Amino acid sequence: MIFTVFLPVYLRNNKTMPVNKFQHELKLFEERVQLSKKIVIVPHFNPDGDAIGSALGLYIVLKKLGKNVEIISPTIYPDFLKWLPYNNKIRVLGKKTESDPSIFQDVDLLIGVDFNALSRIDNIKDRFAGSSAFKVLIDHHPNPENFTDILISDTSYSSTAELVFEIIEATLLKKYFDSDSATALYTGLMTDTGSFSFNSSNPNTFRVVGEMMKAGVDKDKTYDKVYNSFSVDRMRFMGHVMLNRMVVIPELKTGYIYITAKDRKSFNEQFGDTENFVNIPLGIKGIIFSAIFIERDNFIKISFRSKGSFNVNKFSAAHFNGGGHINAAGGESHVSLHETTEKFVSILQTYSEELKNYEY
Repeated sequence: MIFTVFLPVYLRNNKTMPVNKFQHELKLFEERVQLSKKIVIVPHFNPDGDAIGSALGLYIVLKKLGKNVEIISPTIYPDFLKWLPYNNKIRVLGKKTESDPSIFQDVDLLIGVDFNALSRIDNIKDRFAGSSAFKVLIDHHPNPENFTDILISDTSYSSTAELVFEIIEATLLKKYFDSDSATALYTGLMTDTGSFSFNSSNPNTFRVVGEMMKAGVDKDKTYDKVYNSFSVDRMRFMGHVMLNRMVVIPELKTGYIYITAKDRKSFNEQFGDTENFVNIPLGIKGIIFSAIFIERDNFIKISFRSKGSFNVNKFSAAHFNGGGHINAAGGESHVSLHETTEKFVSILQTYSEELKNYEY
């Protein structure tokens, strides 16, 4: 049986919302936590701050409850997250271990965080789906697939970390919430909103931040650890990108960045180094739509950002096999970098009236 919780904005802000129904679903979650002898938490592949922060925040409270719990990440995660409490407890799968048939052995509770489709956990998707464990998915992306026993999905949340916080707050896990779990979840929330520059218009987000700070989050230290801890190579890489790889189309209020495989090698790119490069063009006066195209081994990785109501989720889904949120989305292309950027510029022309007349 699939138990699904969708909490749209009008319900979340309405005092007559069906709290009892929501509490019933959380009760099922509580019961499974209490019954479980081995719990595994899984973030999506190439996990970002929200995925890692959500996984760690949940891991910490479950560990303090006395549970045998593990985080299994399908791939590596950025170095700028490796200061987080308990991050050394994350089991990262590599090419030798990603096919290990025993990764979910004896697991009776599987919790997925920050992904809405099995494809987002890449090479372990079949073992996740085939596991006999009771499955829970906690996420904030639109159009989630039904592949778990409990699905808690709400697009009105800024981040999965914010949603995880409220699940902790509403269950027996609340008594185990401390500065460590708060720091992990705050990092997820902060990074998924671009330091509160998008996906953060719901007042509840700041209520949650207030509760995290009461629990002991040092917001200044967290910001510094995440955004001011890059290598010299990465800083020079960013300078190169701004000077040589940024294209601005002022009449369409758009800017984009392209990065070649040679660029990545020249600046000794480490995983996570290009994080937030997509936001650079949005710092230019009048630009409301930004994109980045990164040449990877066998595809072009794409990210989109926007200001206001220009919907990059729909744009990405329509043209680049992607999706995400109104102001932040991803996609991919399987033609060359040059062909991909040419396609992007050509598509932009069909949005010319909307972009030219857009006021923010």
